[in-house]
Amino acid sequence: MASAASPISGGDLNRRCSCRRLGQQNPAIAAKDSGRYSFRVKRNKLVRDNDGWKTLSSESHFANSHVDVRTEQVQTPTRPQPFTWTVVRRKAAVIVAPMTRDGKIVLIRQERVPIRAAIWEMPAGQIDNSGEAKENEIEAVALRELREEAGYELAKDGEVTALGHYFSSPGFTDEHGYFFLARPVESSAGYSRDETESIVDCRAFSAEELRRMIAENEIRDANTLTMCAQLAAHGFLSLDPR
Repeated sequence: MASAASPISGGDLNRRCSCRRLGQQNPAIAAKDSGRYSFRVKRNKLVRDNDGWKTLSSESHFANSHVDVRTEQVQTPTRPQPFTWTVVRRKAAVIVAPMTRDGKIVLIRQERVPIRAAIWEMPAGQIDNSGEAKENEIEAVALRELREEAGYELAKDGEVTALGHYFSSPGFTDEHGYFFLARPVESSAGYSRDETESIVDCRAFSAEELRRMIAENEIRDANTLTMCAQLAAHGFLSLDPR
């Protein structure tokens, strides 16, 4: 940690990490994992250079079918002097809020390797070829993830409502997720959980239970927290304490 006498700004830290870590990337490992970047993730279609934003150069250090780690030299509307930034390109995702007929929200509890914990989440998944996917195709991915991860499906009289998108961590990645509300949902007949998903539990929670879980930090997945905010803002879920 830097001392008070020698603070390090976010940009400085980003540049130092880029030089120290990415500069030492083993080419043999990168080539083996990415096939010399033949599966590079495409640039997010929501990210464009305009209104004073300009990309001067972009160098890939590691890439596979899920991420592309790059150092980019850019100019911004308030910073005309070129500077470098480490950017991680990642596929877009879908997040689906499954609501039962009695207004409960279905969550899954899934093991997450990076944080070494199993946490409560709404069903979600990456979109293949997200750069070209149309809204109906993205919606189909959401319903697929609902079946595969939670074992639920949209009822015959159900509907899917799009609730916009968000950026998961815009300080370093262009990853974004599309929100969908599916209601009402019901258990899929003959569902068998895919063990490779590492989902250890699946339950439906009332609005009061969700509010308590959020307040007690039991729900700490960014997708789920942001989705709850969207549901509340659109009037589909009340998180007001009673």
